[in-house]
Amino acid sequence: MNETNLTTVKEFILLGLSGHPKLETILFVLILWMYLVILLGNGVLITVTIYDSHLHTPMYFFLSNLSFLDICYTTSSVPLILDSFLTPRKTISFSSCSIQMFLSFAMGATECMLLSMMAFDRYVAICNPLRYPVIMNKTAYVSMAALSWTAGAIDSIVQTSLAVQLPFCGANVIDHFVCEILAVLKLACGDITINVLSMMGSNLIFLVIPLISISISYIFILATILRIPSAEGRHKAFSTCSAHLTVVIIFYGTILFMYAKPKDKDSINADKQDIIDKLISLFYGVVTPMLNPVIYSLRNKDVKTAIKNMLTQKYFLEKM
Repeated sequence: MNETNLTTVKEFILLGLSGHPKLETILFVLILWMYLVILLGNGVLITVTIYDSHLHTPMYFFLSNLSFLDICYTTSSVPLILDSFLTPRKTISFSSCSIQMFLSFAMGATECMLLSMMAFDRYVAICNPLRYPVIMNKTAYVSMAALSWTAGAIDSIVQTSLAVQLPFCGANVIDHFVCEILAVLKLACGDITINVLSMMGSNLIFLVIPLISISISYIFILATILRIPSAEGRHKAFSTCSAHLTVVIIFYGTILFMYAKPKDKDSINADKQDIIDKLISLFYGVVTPMLNPVIYSLRNKDVKTAIKNMLTQKYFLEKM
């Protein structure tokens, strides 16, 4: 390409669902409602884990980290999506796009690590209960959470830096609601081999290895639970990890569904499939963070008790 024909891209156009204005109006109301539920649900979980001393344990420490992460993850993308539903020309500057890429990628990588750490915590609690206070001491679980956040940030810095260094010379329409890194890479007019290899390495480290770690932890957990003689004991042991297992299944199940399903080559069906893919991607970004506090509060007596105690104390304070 001649340098005279080369135009540096300074902003991107987010295509989203521009051709479906009625659908955008419906989605605006729905996504806004879900975002408010995310802020409220995860905010309550963080508050009760700080407020109630009975919840000052490794499991609830990781849970509060997960809730904070869900708030950060959705806040990095949902306001932009809501704005795009109301704005005719859906543009975002190159620098804002880079920041949004960094935040969403960092939160995704960190969540994979946190889910793996939470599985290890459940493994120690069920398989080595007598050594649990020694192994999962405060220094250990705080370090595990810090490692998750640091690793996610470093990985995101690497991936985002490689992406923004690419030449973008003309095409600036991102076929997505947000600056999703794979959609951005498609617009680059340079060689993206290094980016692809880096992404493959990142997926191995932050998706595959944590999934293997979680699977191994639950194999040992299941084997230990099955050796418990009483049905009540088995139920009690399984109930301590059922919420986490549910979240893992939803998180990884949605990812596998989005990226492992075959693509339709027919042009008409491909357009419909494209809309469906965008909707799945959109709801993945808000449904999972919305369900996490619901799952943990409904399936956990300690959390429900802590919420009741907090509300009861607040009620009596207001009456005084």
